[in-house]
Amino acid sequence: MTRKGLVFGALIAAAALFAGGALAQQQLNIAIATGGTGGVYYPLGGGMANVLTKYVPGAAATARVTGGSVDNLKLIDSKQSELGLVMVDAALDALKGENKFKGHPVDVRTLMVLYPNRMHIVTVEGRGIEKMSDLKGKRVSTGSPGSATEVMAFRVIEAAGLDKDKDMRRERLGVAESTNAIKDGKIDAYFWVGGLPTAAVTDLAATPGIKIKLIDHADVVAKMNAKYGGIYSAGVIPAKTYPGQDKDNKISVVQNILVANASMPDKVAYDIVKTFIEHKADLVAVHGEAKSIDLANQIQKNSPIPWHPGAVKYFKEKGVKM
Repeated sequence: MTRKGLVFGALIAAAALFAGGALAQQQLNIAIATGGTGGVYYPLGGGMANVLTKYVPGAAATARVTGGSVDNLKLIDSKQSELGLVMVDAALDALKGENKFKGHPVDVRTLMVLYPNRMHIVTVEGRGIEKMSDLKGKRVSTGSPGSATEVMAFRVIEAAGLDKDKDMRRERLGVAESTNAIKDGKIDAYFWVGGLPTAAVTDLAATPGIKIKLIDHADVVAKMNAKYGGIYSAGVIPAKTYPGQDKDNKISVVQNILVANASMPDKVAYDIVKTFIEHKADLVAVHGEAKSIDLANQIQKNSPIPWHPGAVKYFKEKGVKM
């Protein structure tokens, strides 16, 4: 090959290398921290990953199975995940460096309010549990160690005047594991905070020979708010949400939010929020709770966690008064 040909070939190779580098720089890898496979976070997070990959140029998003909100916030803190689905109470603890985050605050920001999480206290007929006080002496799962279910369960138990360590034999299982344990007679009841319907609870309720019971506890909300700052509300799991559920279940409720590290670039946060709002139908097709992802819900009273500037920019453009 002539000297001229060698020079030309080198230039072509350099151009190709530069183009490859430019493409690599445009690639946006997004890991979404979700929850266990039996809840709502995991399928919804999977739907979010698909939406981002499909509609955001250069994005490659994946959903990861986790223990839940507490784990997700730790992943956001370590920047091992770019996005996390979390409950407001766990996020507030993380922001303040309290409880499970004691001495290690997380610089977390709200991207958007997702849907209300409902506390389920699940048992079945024949276990002698009709009300909160009947949990005394029972075998009870309060959620997996990395979950906000455990955080909220402890607060419900405390507000009901019970001691989580002395008044019950406590297990720390996720919702799918709790459902299997109650079927097998290894536990008598379990706590689970999630969307409606939760697949694992539906599975339990639909099991032949089992009649599900959901324990009312909305009366503890005032005490929870007095101690933890007004982030809870009373709500209802409507009758027939689950097979065999023949009456409304009066419960405590907390909001779910989508969060990121404060270091996320404003443009990235803006594009993520814009994509989820504009392609909400794709998320609803994955799980009905996505119907709550609405502009009207993107207000500061629904999340005490500071909002990311990129998210605020998008919502203000849409006329949301934050």
